[in-house]
Amino acid sequence: MKADEIPFVVRLAKGPRDLAAAQRLRYRVFVQELGGSGPLVDHVAGIERDEFDPYFDHLLLIDEAREARGEDYVVGVYRLLPSDRLAQSGRFYSEGEYDLSALKASGRRLLELGRSCVHPDYRGGTAMLHLWNALADYVLEREIEILFGVASFHGTDVQALAQPLAFLHHNHLAPAALRVRVQPEHAQRMDLLPPDQIDRRAAMLGTPTLIKAYLRLGGFVGEGAWLDHAFNTTDVCLVMDTKKMSTKHRAFYLRKSGHEA
Repeated sequence: MKADEIPFVVRLAKGPRDLAAAQRLRYRVFVQELGGSGPLVDHVAGIERDEFDPYFDHLLLIDEAREARGEDYVVGVYRLLPSDRLAQSGRFYSEGEYDLSALKASGRRLLELGRSCVHPDYRGGTAMLHLWNALADYVLEREIEILFGVASFHGTDVQALAQPLAFLHHNHLAPAALRVRVQPEHAQRMDLLPPDQIDRRAAMLGTPTLIKAYLRLGGFVGEGAWLDHAFNTTDVCLVMDTKKMSTKHRAFYLRKSGHEA
């Protein structure tokens, strides 16, 4: 079956069965594929979880054909926490890595994004587009103004990541009013190279697809990177103001969702 013929459904998780299916996909990607771990990871059951899962909405990309065969049916996932739920969770997940004071003081409606991944068999097709379209609906329905969350480079060898990190710092640093800053523990400066030593092509080749997608939408990065040794990643914090989203992409997502730009 061709990728554009797969009977995808995108919806929020409805209960423990859906959440467990999402956590199994996360285990496959973040633990088995990328070498991550964590205090609540269950290697016996094959699930990646943490204490924040009960408070988030879990946006699921479902392959109905796999579900009909009794196989793991969640093939893509996004974890979402709107700021009006902070009274329940106590804090955002990202606050373990970044000082979010600027965002929280803005008085605007925030949405934290995280744990985004797609099953290896579905990469390079329309899977991520389906998730992004559903995310746009979620954002518009809740009148979200600022999207943010950590995104990862594989590995913690910062010298190997010097080109993309420096490129992000010098070209896509968030404006002061929205600039989150990395927490001191495990902090890493991103300005590892001066602007005249940056090879844009090498920087882009070394930047994960998801981060590049946020940049195309008009996203920024916070100041400093976080070395996450447990997950074997180098994290940056992405911030996107929906009012400043690139005109072309904003119009596209609004049309897809039946809204006027």
